[in-house]
Amino acid sequence: MDSDQKAQIEKAIREKLEKVTSDIAMLKEQTKPISPDNAYGRVSRMDAINNKSVAEANLRQAENTIKRLNIALDHLKKDDFGKCISCGSEINPKRLMIMPESRKCIRCASRG
Repeated sequence: MDSDQKAQIEKAIREKLEKVTSDIAMLKEQTKPISPDNAYGRVSRMDAINNKSVAEANLRQAENTIKRLNIALDHLKKDDFGKCISCGSEINPKRLMIMPESRKCIRCASRG
């Protein structure tokens, strides 16, 4: 992988980090505790609790994405960046642009 491709992937990683970081701020707002306020009816309260649970799951997923993107950013500086950890072949640069945290080529990733 040449330095131009690495620069493009680094830019994609930084853009994703920025987006996911702003998503996390929004999700933290949505996961605040729901007060047992009289303004909620029983169904509305259950709906709010369900929405909070979904937001909490999304928050955990976003935090994991941040971790994986930071690992990819650190790994970008190494010579073996862009090589599959299973078979050692080159990962398609287009795949890395879309999913920079990918550590496996499509063939190995589809195997599980």
